[in-house]
Parts: sequence; structure tokens; C-alpha cells
Amino acid sequence: MTLVTAGVVVLDCAEPEMLAAFYKGLLDAEETDATANRVEIRGAEGIRMAFRRDVNITPPSWPRPENSFQAHLDFRVTDLDAAEREVVALGGRPLETNDAGAPHEERGYADPAGHSFTLRLTPPTAPKQH
Repeated sequence: MTLVTAGVVVLDCAEPEMLAAFYKGLLDAEETDATANRVEIRGAEGIRMAFRRDVNITPPSWPRPENSFQAHLDFRVTDLDAAEREVVALGGRPLETNDAGAPHEERGYADPAGHSFTLRLTPPTAPKQH
């Protein structure tokens, strides 16, 4: 018998409605549940996230060297430039990273509440044409 039927990534923030709107736009998601202190969404590809109100939250401060990467999100994209334009239009901001040795092209961002996430280029899977 399975005890856990689904998992949801939950981000604490001061304004869950605002942060849910950002991720709804980024993930082409729909709202599945909302209360006064929590909003849950499900993305087109099945990604589930929730945003919980914490009025005393201190926004994450990565990439300052004195703070570690406590948690972050990775999203796969097929066009980094187009995805970056969408992130910025939705209220996100690019973060400077010095990870030039990464095996795949990627870029770091912060959502409007300061949570860090990475857009990672998904290489094409179609066979090469000769």
C-alpha cells in the first residue's frame, strides 16, 4: 500500500498569490487549490508547486558567498534566450553565476520573492541530419 500519493514543492514567501502568478506564467500552470495562506498550482507537464504565506520570511540571498545553496529549482528549456525573456517579463531577475564548467548550458535566476532557480538547456534529441 502506497502511503504518499503525490509530492509538492512548497516555497515560503510573503505574498503567495504574487509568487503563484509568476510560476503559473513560467510553467503554463493552473491554480488547483487556494486558501488565505497557501496557493497550489500544477504545470502543463505535471509539475506541482505550492506557495505558503510566511509574514516573517527573510528572502534568500544567494549567490552571496557567506550563504549556501539551501535549495533551488531546475527547469529544462529548449531556448534559453526566449525563456530568459519570459522570466524577466514575469518579474524574475537574472543572477550572476560563475559555473562555466557545467556540462550543459544553464543560467541562474531569482523569482520575485528571491528564490533561486536554474534554466537548463535541453539538448535536441532528434538524430543528426547528414
